[in-house]
Amino acid sequence: MINRRKFLRSSAASGLTLAVSGLAAPAIAQGAKIKLGYVSPQSGPLAGFAESDEYNIKAFLATEAGKNFEVIVKDSQSNPNRAAEVAKELIVSDEIDLMLVASTPENTNPVATTCEAEGMPVISTMAPWQPWFIGQQGNPGDPASWKPFDFAFHYFWGLEDVIAVFLNMWNQVPTNKMVGGLFPNDGDGNAWGDPNVGVGPGFAAAGYSLTDPGRYQNLTDDFTAQINAFKAANAEIVTGVVIPPDFTTFRNQAIQQGFSPKIITVAKAILFPQSVEALGEAGHNLSSEVWWSNTHPFKSSLTGVSAGDLAADFTAQTSRPWTQPIGFIHSLFEVATDVMGRVSDVTDAEGVAAAIAATSMDTMVGKVAWDGANLPPFAAANVCKTQLVGGQWRRNADGTFNLVVVDNQTAPNIPTGGVMEALA
Repeated sequence: MINRRKFLRSSAASGLTLAVSGLAAPAIAQGAKIKLGYVSPQSGPLAGFAESDEYNIKAFLATEAGKNFEVIVKDSQSNPNRAAEVAKELIVSDEIDLMLVASTPENTNPVATTCEAEGMPVISTMAPWQPWFIGQQGNPGDPASWKPFDFAFHYFWGLEDVIAVFLNMWNQVPTNKMVGGLFPNDGDGNAWGDPNVGVGPGFAAAGYSLTDPGRYQNLTDDFTAQINAFKAANAEIVTGVVIPPDFTTFRNQAIQQGFSPKIITVAKAILFPQSVEALGEAGHNLSSEVWWSNTHPFKSSLTGVSAGDLAADFTAQTSRPWTQPIGFIHSLFEVATDVMGRVSDVTDAEGVAAAIAATSMDTMVGKVAWDGANLPPFAAANVCKTQLVGGQWRRNADGTFNLVVVDNQTAPNIPTGGVMEALA
């Protein structure tokens, strides 16, 4: 295996320290910095996930710990092939020491797969763990063939968590329990819509019936077939995992075609206030999963600031409303700093991977520890689960929206700000 940038490292700099739990920094040559590669969708339909990248990276590099790092950012352009290509560039040409990646399976999976093949430690987040883990297996339909990864580690929630959160919200509103599903032909959609391991069986176990019209292509311009199927099934609930522009198309066409469900709970599409604001009154009381908010009771291990303070500072610095990815992107650099502060040689890929596996820390998004808790054995070594609650967007008189946590049964430590309401 390539011993990346080892010629720049020296034990002579062992006096240098990082602000990570009082641990000494890895030995590096005077003036050399630890290289972090970061792949994110800076452009394309997933660009909303990367909105806080510049803010978070700038803030990280300004911390005492951050001064020991260099962050090399590559734009995946929201394209899985491009994501794999730039990951290879970071490993081979830029000679990074650790890869970071986030923002849906279309971005995390090709990067993690490339890193696993190249022997590069990688930490990923912001993709449900099933699409991430199962999607990278050589035979995703054969669980007996699944095997753990040596260098790829992931933290986020899973489909079992989103099923529980969605059901908890839906149970607050009287409906006929008929659900229409919007699942695209991508990593998320194929996992969520899988008849065996997707969301359908979980809904059925709680007495809800799912109508799945089949996969559609991202950036479609006509959802008439799906709307007609939902009408025929008398679906009073719509769910799915949809990219923002597609949900805007669906919501507008549903209104035009007279389809008015009582509840619309979708992942991905309405994570961002701009997407909801674009819908106007039709955005009021749309619901989704909430992985991070300004009311979450967590703080940064790097700076000590609370979730509320981080969200407020983002708005103050950018004049834009806070978004959920802010907390998770911040946490990526928390974890990277902690990991690299516990290795003796940052060029030793196996050593860095072992340090990731041994991580146990409190972050801006809660506890991150690859200890196998609440996971099936096949994923226990590579996945760490984070907490999830449910929320709704409430429209203000000025046309802006607030995200209100309306159900916390899955994470009682995260406070609620209201109860679930039906769409107007």
